[in-house]
Amino acid sequence: MNQIHRVAIAGGTHGNEFIGAYLVQKLTQFPHLIQRRSFETITFLANPQAFQAVRRYIDTDLNRCFLPQDLQDESKNSYEEQLAKSISEKLVRNSTTRTDFILDLHSTTSNMGLTIILDNHHPFNFKIAALLQQINPLVKIYACSFDATAKSPFLNSLCELGFAIEVGAIPQGVLLANLFQQTETLVYQVLDLLDKLNLGENLTINQPITTYKHLTHIDYPRDKHGNLAAMVHPNLQNRDYEPLHPGEPMFITFDNHEILYEGESIVYPVFINEAAYYEKNIAMCFTEKNEVYLDSEI
Repeated sequence: MNQIHRVAIAGGTHGNEFIGAYLVQKLTQFPHLIQRRSFETITFLANPQAFQAVRRYIDTDLNRCFLPQDLQDESKNSYEEQLAKSISEKLVRNSTTRTDFILDLHSTTSNMGLTIILDNHHPFNFKIAALLQQINPLVKIYACSFDATAKSPFLNSLCELGFAIEVGAIPQGVLLANLFQQTETLVYQVLDLLDKLNLGENLTINQPITTYKHLTHIDYPRDKHGNLAAMVHPNLQNRDYEPLHPGEPMFITFDNHEILYEGESIVYPVFINEAAYYEKNIAMCFTEKNEVYLDSEI
């Protein structure tokens, strides 16, 4: 692989996700915590106005503004669309801040624990994720990889190398010390691994990794007017990454009628009842659980 010269850590891409925003503020105040021997690390608060307002965004979701065609479209001039272009200029085009690896810090109201979200097919990202899971078995790997012809709209897609870290469950606009500390530790572990690889160390992967491959997303049941007609079933709530079998309840209506999962195979829901996804018409995402064998060394 090409040597990594600069790593960017973003927080507050969504302004009401406080763990990433406050962790970036800490790392900016104490830069020695992220200094490594072989590369520079920069930090930035991605959406400062939304953070000050304690809102996910001001005009539109910043983490959906990074498609190449949108960054080049002069008609896209909302606050977040302009902000995306500014971030792209900083991380891609500016030679003094051009970045080789992006780590974007997020949190969720869903019970996702420590999740690494991989949104491309680059094997290096999978291998870093595998090493992290080997260090900490609590780390989950959600492979929502876009195919070879599609592009990701996420901030970290500005670099081929990098990924998002998603932690939860945590309410919007709230800090929880245990999840803050777990995220901070995971960030340091990523930087340590990148540093060792830059310096030519052989890092062994001695076990298969567990991944959860994105299949589809499911909306809430709705009436003819588009209003919610049911809620996530209490037996499914907080069971992210647990198996959902055919015939098990997914939703329950307001008059207590159960709506069952009618698929033919076991799926593993994630982002169950995520607060920010109500506006996106997503009640949960279905994934397929896989054991993946990677090369023994990188």
